[in-house]
Amino acid sequence: MTTSSPNKSRPLANFHSTVWGYHFLSYTPEISIQEKVEIDELEEIFRKMLVETCDNSTQKLVLIDTIQQLGVAYHFHNEIKTSIQNIFDTTISQLHSENIDGNLYVVSLRFRLLRQQGHHISSADVFKQFMDQDGKFKETLTNDVQGLLSLYEASHLRMRDEEILEEALTFATNHLESIVSNLSNNSLKVEVTEALKQPIRKTLPRVGARKYISTYEHNDAHNHLLLKFAKLDFNALQKLHQSELSELTRWWKDLDFANKYPHARDRLVECYFWILGVYFEPKYSRARKMMAKVIKMTSIIDDTYDAYATFDELVPFTDAIQR
Repeated sequence: MTTSSPNKSRPLANFHSTVWGYHFLSYTPEISIQEKVEIDELEEIFRKMLVETCDNSTQKLVLIDTIQQLGVAYHFHNEIKTSIQNIFDTTISQLHSENIDGNLYVVSLRFRLLRQQGHHISSADVFKQFMDQDGKFKETLTNDVQGLLSLYEASHLRMRDEEILEEALTFATNHLESIVSNLSNNSLKVEVTEALKQPIRKTLPRVGARKYISTYEHNDAHNHLLLKFAKLDFNALQKLHQSELSELTRWWKDLDFANKYPHARDRLVECYFWILGVYFEPKYSRARKMMAKVIKMTSIIDDTYDAYATFDELVPFTDAIQR
């Protein structure tokens, strides 16, 4: 079915043309050998740090969280998985013995890391220590900005009917919004502002990593080598993604579907971004390219149904697809 069919009353949507054109046909060259060596060396430094740092320490929790937010956690999948499992086992043991850490920041961070990894842990058991007799979070917690921010992020890992996390979200959000403009620590102020706009749980991994790299850089306590590693890795991945888009753009141009099917949306780059938002890691490169092609071809069929074909044409077309 092409636009060469006789003129008929068609439900044309008149989609606007692509804003990208063939921009990605040319792309930044691959990373240099020196950059690759640096990335590999830094990766081993932080792999060793992850292994050697005590699993049940605050330092380990912060390290894992920072690595994840900087977008380099995929390098350390096994190490982080093992550490989180050990942290989970210890946490469950502490909950049973009621020997629980009373630091809101640490408790909330630990809870979020465990939930993110898929571990089931009772929010009521974890956070009940911070509640007053009326079932509300204690007002004394409002002086702990980092604790409130950590609680806020943890509350977005809530499941249905988790009332304590619903209460945590309301409590943390209200107090963070009321104090953010008065924070003297600019790095913390930026972090709170960004979190209120979009919490970690609702952020696309690569977008979140790019934002956090800038935030982390302005944190006086940042690890210089970890920041360097994150920047090098981000740039390396960006170049890989650009090369994939270049290959896909060449494929799309050779097919000439934009001219053959002008009624359909020319949205190749957007289709690629869709799958990139799900799987960004290098090992999924081939899958990304395949899925982008599948999504693009499917979108042509979808637009043919919705914005070109008549009912009489769609009946045999649907029959052909079903066969």
